Amino acid sequence: ADICRPFLFHKYIFVKMCLNRKNRYLSSIVGGIILILCFPYSGSMTPLVFASLIPLLCIEYCISQSNLSSKNVFLHAFICFLIFNIGTSYWIYNSSASGGIFAFLFNTTMMCLAFQSFHFIKKHLGNRKGYLSLPFVWLGFEHVHSNWEFSHPWLSLGNVFSVRTNWIQWYEYTGVSGGTLWIIIVNLFLFLLLKRWMNNEETKKIRILSGIAIAIPILVSILVKRSFEHSIEQEKRNFEVVLVQPNIDPYNEKFTGGPHAQTNKFIQLANSKITPNTKLVIFPETALSFSFFENEFHRLSIYPKYINAVQRWGADVLIGASTMKRFDTKRSKASRENPDGTFTEYYNSSLLIKKNLKNKYIHKSKLVVGVEKIPYSDYFPMLEDIAIDNGGAVGSLGEEDTVKIFKTSNGTIAPIVCYESIYPEFVAEQCRKGAELLCVITNDGWWGDTPGYKQHFSFARLRAIENRRWLVRSANTGKSGVISPTGEVISESKWWEEDVLLANTQLLSEKTIFSTYGDFLGRSAAFVWMLIFVYSISKKILPSRR
Repeated sequence: ADICRPFLFHKYIFVKMCLNRKNRYLSSIVGGIILILCFPYSGSMTPLVFASLIPLLCIEYCISQSNLSSKNVFLHAFICFLIFNIGTSYWIYNSSASGGIFAFLFNTTMMCLAFQSFHFIKKHLGNRKGYLSLPFVWLGFEHVHSNWEFSHPWLSLGNVFSVRTNWIQWYEYTGVSGGTLWIIIVNLFLFLLLKRWMNNEETKKIRILSGIAIAIPILVSILVKRSFEHSIEQEKRNFEVVLVQPNIDPYNEKFTGGPHAQTNKFIQLANSKITPNTKLVIFPETALSFSFFENEFHRLSIYPKYINAVQRWGADVLIGASTMKRFDTKRSKASRENPDGTFTEYYNSSLLIKKNLKNKYIHKSKLVVGVEKIPYSDYFPMLEDIAIDNGGAVGSLGEEDTVKIFKTSNGTIAPIVCYESIYPEFVAEQCRKGAELLCVITNDGWWGDTPGYKQHFSFARLRAIENRRWLVRSANTGKSGVISPTGEVISESKWWEEDVLLANTQLLSEKTIFSTYGDFLGRSAAFVWMLIFVYSISKKILPSRR
């Protein structure tokens, strides 16, 4: 079969199925560029995602057919995924140059190891089993990469559809992993279609299967959305929220100007939209940026201003705060010893100021690696010295032992602080525990006017769909907004402007399949991946029996 016949891959780029060294490098670059172009706000050309892995699959196929060293697969995957990481996440560099470089290299390496494991399985179990293993490998990788101390689910493939929410209303069943599975399956079908075409083989069956694989999920999404919109009519509990976007420069204003001036600004902004029906007022992450002990909040000079506002409004206040707690003994790796032998922990917290004057705190659980958390520093304490200073306490912060939610005076809400909003299972567990409204408080000003804050806002739409909850978002510098349970953006603020939004939401309590069971696809895939990988190792080290 003439598998080396050239075909037109793109308008200006010719690729061969049997790629020489130069064309393998070219294909690696093209693959990285396609991944960038299909990702939200670095291109948002979503349909390209269904062909995004084909260049790498072609490279892997050619290396395998030519019996080249497996290290070539890793090398080309590294080029592709490094371009992908930098092109979609370069904004990390704005907040920390060293942190950005580490994130690019580390996350790229993790992706390469996952793809290399697929190549290893295929090499030792054969083409058919190898290609069948790819969905398990990649779903398993994304699940594992979201649930260890170096977790970074930002670039999960299923996040691509956050700008095409009408395509993935079935996320209420599968979560983001369902989107990743869809992408992998379609890429495999199209790769096999390309391979057959290059071999002058019959392609009708695979063309039909490819079309079905693309169309069926979209049709199902339309039906699921209609069904949900009909059912939601049965459950209406209105809940009015005021979202404040104070637009305080995190580099130049956040820790200057004094707490009284900032408090006055917050309250004045909220006053502009408060109505007698307002149930909750939300200020962004670390709006109270100075650290204070939680049991001494009532002693702060700004405390009466918040209490007076809460009582005047007749509404509770959710606000981000930098808080501390003191312990007699070391509680965790985040505990810092004081001269008197006691220990202090610092937290990035959500503070609920209730109109009955009973204040509650919940500490952020999903901490930003390198900024708020130094992975495995309990085993390697010296790593705390390399923590990135993004303002406030430097080094690992304390975190909650379990996922928690707030009971306000009028309903139950999920406080979601910044980075926590990209963790599907974390938010699902909040809903499983009874959260009726998702409340994101964040400060994305560190990244500047880049795709970063737009992607962060967009991913929140997926949390709304997965759990069928209204989601409200207060961001210091933007974008703040209101998102419906179907992922529709009802209203949003502009970047780097003071703003206040009045959100007419509803409290919803019905649990979705994803809220109930979490990432069952990812967990199952990770288990199967490990089994297949171990079996592949056994085939490598044990002689074949005839």
